[in-house]
Amino acid sequence: MDHMDNRNLFHLLNQRYRFIEKEMNRRLYDHGLYTSQWSIIFCLERFGPMTQTAIWKYLNVEAPTVTRTLSRMEKSGWIVRKRGTDKRERVIELTEGAKREFTKVHQTMDEFEQDMLANLSSAEKQQLKQLLQKIGTTGEENH
Repeated sequence: MDHMDNRNLFHLLNQRYRFIEKEMNRRLYDHGLYTSQWSIIFCLERFGPMTQTAIWKYLNVEAPTVTRTLSRMEKSGWIVRKRGTDKRERVIELTEGAKREFTKVHQTMDEFEQDMLANLSSAEKQQLKQLLQKIGTTGEENH
């Protein structure tokens, strides 16, 4: 693949990402959420309470962006910040209301994911997953 093909591939990948994000935001709108907030909620539901640092490192997002998103989520009642063992660090937890609402939001996102992947066979989904995991890694990391 030459340089131009790489550029076209990344252009297509970026276009698809933007389309997916826009559609995800549209579906989350009824729940009063955006994709960035859903990512944090999903993370906290999966791993339990986390520090702000652990969240931004896991999501691979800049710390100030996560801090702003968490502030909005705290105001809207999705999360609470509690003092961690280190006085400077805050531990983030889902509120009881967020835990109750999670099932509905998760259902919306399950439908969204099924719709986005409807044209792929099981084998194609597996192949896509393997290909995406290879992007940005060196050969040794894939073994």
